[in-house]
Amino acid sequence: MDSFVPPIKTQNMTLDGVAVPEPANENVHLIDPTSFVRPGPDDQESLNLLVKNVHCAGCIQKIESSLIAEPGVTAARVNLSTSRLHLTWQVGKANPLQLVAKVNALGYPVVPFDPEQLQSQADQEERQLLRSLAVAGFAASNVMLLSISVWAGAFSDMGPATRELFHWLSALIALPAIAYAGQPFFRSAYAALRSSGLNMDVPISVAVVLAGGMSLFETMHGGEHVYFDAAITLLFFLLIGRYLDRRARGKANSAAGQLLALTAKTATVIDGSGQHRAMSVVDIIPGQQVFVAAGDRVAVDGIVIKGLSQADTSLVTGESLPATVRPGDQVFAGTLNLDAPLEVDVTAAGEDTLLAEIVCLMETAEQGRAQYVRLADRIARLYAPVVHILALITFLGWIVYGGMDWQQALMIAVAVLIITCPCALGLAVPVVQVVASGLLLKRGILLKAADGLERLGAIDMVILDKTGTLTEGRPHLMNQDECGLLNLRIAAALAAHSRHPLSKALVQAAQGLPLLKAEELKEVPGYGIEGRVDGIWTRMGKASWCGIEKDYNPHIGQLEIYLCIGPTLQQACCFRFTDTLRSDAFDTVAKLQSLGISVELLSGDREDVVQEIAQQLGIENWRADCLPQDKVTYIQSQMDFGRRVLMVGDGLNDAPALAAGFASMSPSSAADISQNAADVVFQGELLSPVYETIDIARRTNSLVKQNLVLALLYNLIAIPLAIVGWVTPLIAAVAMSASSLTVTVNALRLRLQRMNRDT
Repeated sequence: MDSFVPPIKTQNMTLDGVAVPEPANENVHLIDPTSFVRPGPDDQESLNLLVKNVHCAGCIQKIESSLIAEPGVTAARVNLSTSRLHLTWQVGKANPLQLVAKVNALGYPVVPFDPEQLQSQADQEERQLLRSLAVAGFAASNVMLLSISVWAGAFSDMGPATRELFHWLSALIALPAIAYAGQPFFRSAYAALRSSGLNMDVPISVAVVLAGGMSLFETMHGGEHVYFDAAITLLFFLLIGRYLDRRARGKANSAAGQLLALTAKTATVIDGSGQHRAMSVVDIIPGQQVFVAAGDRVAVDGIVIKGLSQADTSLVTGESLPATVRPGDQVFAGTLNLDAPLEVDVTAAGEDTLLAEIVCLMETAEQGRAQYVRLADRIARLYAPVVHILALITFLGWIVYGGMDWQQALMIAVAVLIITCPCALGLAVPVVQVVASGLLLKRGILLKAADGLERLGAIDMVILDKTGTLTEGRPHLMNQDECGLLNLRIAAALAAHSRHPLSKALVQAAQGLPLLKAEELKEVPGYGIEGRVDGIWTRMGKASWCGIEKDYNPHIGQLEIYLCIGPTLQQACCFRFTDTLRSDAFDTVAKLQSLGISVELLSGDREDVVQEIAQQLGIENWRADCLPQDKVTYIQSQMDFGRRVLMVGDGLNDAPALAAGFASMSPSSAADISQNAADVVFQGELLSPVYETIDIARRTNSLVKQNLVLALLYNLIAIPLAIVGWVTPLIAAVAMSASSLTVTVNALRLRLQRMNRDT
């Protein structure tokens, strides 16, 4: 990535006249981020960076707290899964060069964020761990053979000279292997110490270095006991745990990482002469036209201007079935074009696309600082100093009160350092949240709020809006037989040239019928559309516009438009529409009630309409004619009684209620302000995501608690055993690695549970 941005010379450690601290790693070059800064609302600017060496919650806390403390910085968020640092600051109140240098000085090199670089970094780290694991395994097996020979010789006639030779052979094998295989731990520990901090790799590194160094000292002085086998085998087991943990976390499939994989780097742009040329997505601007071949992913957001194809739009709609896209339809970055070429007029590209927005939402959800995360992070941050104090007390206690020689006391202290590594505690929460985010994303459910899963798992009451939530929010023709096929064909010929929701419903109802030709069309906003259909003047729209005197008193839940034919506007028929319930609304309400959750209906619609819907769905408690403030007041009153209310709504009038609830959900068809107020946005035509989200959230909270209990139980049992000297460094390494794997595998049970339930 160094070629991506030319490095700035840092001998005098000034950038554009601004003094910056020296990086913690001499091989790190500061980058010039100014060309990657993006303007934002409220006089703010933002920057996305890829951060290296981020391994745990402690790393994230260190980076975020250091940056937030800088004047002018309004937000700093690091995502553990994607290693992306998102920085926001007030224009003129912070210098991005200083902020970049600050992160470098902490020991976390940064480069401009690039999904390809992210994958390359992950692959590189995995290969490095695998190479280190191979070296440690080879060395451990050979050193162990030599150690077994020494142990066997202790019961036979092996002389001091032979034993000393075997010790030196062990040193020649183990020390270079420790120096190479321990690099993943040593580099991380050095960076932490260089920035006057501690992390979980510090006690590991201290333990390995102490065991190896003490063994070399004993070898040089002809000692009988050395621990090269323990030091290198310790590294071997630690590397097994870290490698398998990385692989397991990879299987957890970060939702944001999955979305980033859909991001195209280049697109085929159609220039003014009609020629096709490849262009980087970051250089594309709205108004340009791009060509999307069959089988390619759309690289931008835009409107189809040419072509007819099938597209996999599951990213946007949550539907698994392909959708037809034709001129006038909107397509989004990440959509897969299946059948035929398309030409698209660009409306957004790069960081402005819907895909980029979804990535940001998912990163916020995955790296949210929920209560359990904060608790685990606080404990993990306290661990490093506490562990060193415990090890020191153990060492001095065995010498002073136990009468033990310093070598044996030191080995017990090393075991304490190893076994108290807080890896399991640091992983207890994030890995579960990553798995849950990925499961929800596959079901078209986007987590927005930081602590959304935690709160959703605790709700005991669901309040539903009616229109657009329980219902589909789209009108459907209900009296097709009454109007007749000919009138429907005439109306559809006019409606095909209008984007009004009722016109779309007519076109949908007339699918499959022979088309009629419409000419001389004119649409009058707010009234209707008129023109010649097969040569006959025809008008369709409101009753008053069609010359019909009528008191507006529609049937329950219905909308009406009139079709008039001929110069005298003779009425042909009245089309009636209704908004139908979502197909799974009854089942979803029943499932929610089966979880012990109280389900209620609040709506601004008339009492007779709301009552009919509530009776159909088996909802006992409902309220009609609710103003926005009425909904907020009712929700607050329920929460005052200790209820944890989930509000589900879609309209502009639902936004205050969504913000007032303990948790909130909104369909993707909702108004923008409602989606912004909601903790969760679900896609598709079904209501079942409400039940799915609550179910997964409850299971997530259960697994989080299990992981925290497992991590704490491990330490409560292991630490006393290590202090009293019953645990060797080798056994400590195995136990520590096993605890990390245990919480990770336990988190993956969430996926297995869902697979079993789906089957």
